[in-house]
Amino acid sequence: MSWQDSKDRNMRHLKLIVSYDGSDFSGWQVQPDRATVQGTLASAIGRITGEKVLPQGSGRTDAGVHALAQVLTFATESSVPTANFLTALNDILPSTVRVLEADEAPADFHVRKSARAKTYRYRIYRPSICPPFLARYVWHYPYRLDEEAMGQAANNVIGEHDFTSFAAVDPERGREDQPASNVRRIFSSTWERQDEELVYTVRGSGFLHHMVRNLVGTFILVGKGTFEVGDIARILEARDRSAAGATAPAGGLYLVSVEYEHEPR
Repeated sequence: MSWQDSKDRNMRHLKLIVSYDGSDFSGWQVQPDRATVQGTLASAIGRITGEKVLPQGSGRTDAGVHALAQVLTFATESSVPTANFLTALNDILPSTVRVLEADEAPADFHVRKSARAKTYRYRIYRPSICPPFLARYVWHYPYRLDEEAMGQAANNVIGEHDFTSFAAVDPERGREDQPASNVRRIFSSTWERQDEELVYTVRGSGFLHHMVRNLVGTFILVGKGTFEVGDIARILEARDRSAAGATAPAGGLYLVSVEYEHEPR
C-alpha cells in the first residue's frame, strides 16, 4: 500500500450545519485581513485538528447576510469523534456562529454540486419605528406598499427562467460551481404578513449573486406602484440588470435551508 493510499484511507469527510449572524462578517468567503465566516470556521477547525483546513460551503453569503442552516464540509485525518467536533467548535467559535449538527459524509458528497434546492427568507419591518435590537436583521421599510400586488408579482418568477436581470453584474463571482448559464428553477415564491413584518420566502434549484435581494428590490417597486405586476415577465425577458429594481439591503436576508437528494449519514 502506498503512502497516499494509507493517507486517503485515514481521511474523514465531515459535514456540518451551521447558523450565523452575518452582521459583523465580510461575507462567507475567506478574505485577507477581514473577518469572514469561512475563515472563522477554518481557524476553529484548525485549533482542534492541528490541520490547515478550508471548509467548503453550499454557497457564499454576502457581507451582512445571515444563515439559519448553512451546510459545509471538510476533510480531516483527525481521530476526534464526530460528536465531539460539535461541542469543541462551539466552545471555540464566537457566539455569532453556532454548529447545529456534525456528521460524517461519503467521500463523493459535494456540498454545492449535490444540493438540489435552497430556501432563502427576506424580512421587511413595516412599522414607523424599528427597535434598535432588530435593526440589523430586517429591512426597515415603513412606507406605503401594495402587499397584495407584491404577492402576485412573486408568483410570476415561479418556474424555469433566465434570471440575468436579477443577477449582479460581476460574473467573476459566479455562485455554486454551476455553469455560466443564468437559468434557474424557482419552486415557490411567496410574500406573507407575519405580525409587523412582511416576509418573502423563495425556494429554488440555485441562486445567482444578489438574485434574492434584487428580486426583493424589484417587488418593492411593484408595491410602490413604480412597476406593474405584469412587468416581471418583461424584466425577465430583458435579461438586463438595469431593467430590474435596486438591490435590497443585506441585513434582511437569511439562508434558511439547503436540501440534498440523498442526505449523507
